[in-house]
Amino acid sequence: MTSLLVIIVLVLLAIALWQLTKIFDLTQVGSTSDNTEIATDKDNNIQGYLMFGFLAFIYIFTIYGLIKWGPLVLHTPASAHGGQVDNLMNITWILIFIVQAITQVLVHYFAFKYRGKEGQKALFFADNNKLEAVWSIIPAVVLAGLILYGLYAWTNIMFVDEDEDTVVIELYAQQFNWKARYSGEDNVLGKANVRYIEGVNTVGIDLADSYSQDDIVVTELHIPKGKKILFKMRSQDVLHSAYMPHFRAQMNCVPGMVTQFAFEPIYTTAEYRELPFMVEKVANINALRAKKSEALVAKGEPALDPYTFDYLLLCNKICGASHYNMQMKIIVDTPEDYQAWLKDKATVVNEVKASLAAPAATGDAKSIDSSSAKKDDVAVMAAK
Repeated sequence: MTSLLVIIVLVLLAIALWQLTKIFDLTQVGSTSDNTEIATDKDNNIQGYLMFGFLAFIYIFTIYGLIKWGPLVLHTPASAHGGQVDNLMNITWILIFIVQAITQVLVHYFAFKYRGKEGQKALFFADNNKLEAVWSIIPAVVLAGLILYGLYAWTNIMFVDEDEDTVVIELYAQQFNWKARYSGEDNVLGKANVRYIEGVNTVGIDLADSYSQDDIVVTELHIPKGKKILFKMRSQDVLHSAYMPHFRAQMNCVPGMVTQFAFEPIYTTAEYRELPFMVEKVANINALRAKKSEALVAKGEPALDPYTFDYLLLCNKICGASHYNMQMKIIVDTPEDYQAWLKDKATVVNEVKASLAAPAATGDAKSIDSSSAKKDDVAVMAAK
């Protein structure tokens, strides 16, 4: 309703302004005016100076933006490869600013210098091989350098040695949440397919596969510091994108295929919280939340909880109405804490057994004998 009122107000305001311009035109009846719509030297001079004014606006706003919003950008990367990504980004930004500074000054300066003047004719020439070579070769060399450096960084990041000691984890995306599947002691993920999704088997694990017997599914992602994590990614429904900003990691989750990304965490969650920049950032956020809480309490509403930093897994594709809320907390533990956390987690096979045993204890035979496929799965698990 509020949006509709805003639109109506804007429409009425536009009509009022249009009517005011008509009234202004009527007040000029009888006065002499130039209606030829041909630019004069005065018009061209005004436009030339306006170009300089716009150039000043561009640089003033750019400097203001860097000062105002510069501290909001991501700071220290939390993965081993994050430095390469930041370095490539910084080089790109520097090149963009240099090119922008030169080209914008030249464009606006020449727009002023060669503004229209009575009796002045523009010099025209069909081509200039030297100029064309300069503005073709220089960008080509710079872009080639960036692309080669980017490919080098991407290869280093994405290469995973098959013999390397890694932890294999699957990230399973669905509207609008994430689940993580751990490969267990064998470090091999069992087969999975959306056709197997039923009951507590929410990620479609093939329970008949021997590699699936020790797989674990959780809704909070824990990973150990100092060890490479190989993420296998699937989507149940639409295109999602697994985005872990502090680890400088992102990969699309595509229905019907498995994608992957690997990185090594270098800070535990507790260590990252203690970094000076993060301590300052959290303090600033909590100061804003405390101020907001005062206004909420005055209205009789509950105060906001204090903010505590956590790594997050986000979806970076607009995947539906609740896309903004599709996130999962990531906890980076020490290797010892990680093993202790993982030790207490039940396997999916055991969870399925428990879910099937529950209705059997209450005499609900109908829920047990649901399909021949489920009978086969139970037989396989019973043999374990």
